[in-house]
Amino acid sequence: MIKRIYSVRGATTVEADSARAIGERSVELLSEIIRRNGIGGDRRFVHIIFSTTDDITAAYPATAVRLAGLTDAPLFSCKEPSVKGALGMCVRILAEIADYGDGDAPAEHVYLHGAAALRKDLTEKSK
Repeated sequence: MIKRIYSVRGATTVEADSARAIGERSVELLSEIIRRNGIGGDRRFVHIIFSTTDDITAAYPATAVRLAGLTDAPLFSCKEPSVKGALGMCVRILAEIADYGDGDAPAEHVYLHGAAALRKDLTEKSK
């Protein structure tokens, strides 16, 4: 029985608009979310939404993650709204997680590389 459903946010930046760069950083971000949040066993993804800024066009982050082996959750990629002054070359994740275990684990949001500037309140305490 599910004890709790919660969401985890995360973001990273890519160095180039290439399938390789997008794939590596997307997999790195999701791997860190999995590690920090103890995903596996009693904690499982319900679904994951990826978004990218307008300057990322070479690949879908969801495709890279699927090819890296995550096959047990629905994945979806979409575009962020184009906002003046927003951080560019950015991949964001919103992952919904079902906890079948104790249901008490706090969500740990993950912001890597240039995206750490988006949530200094979260990234400073994880140092």
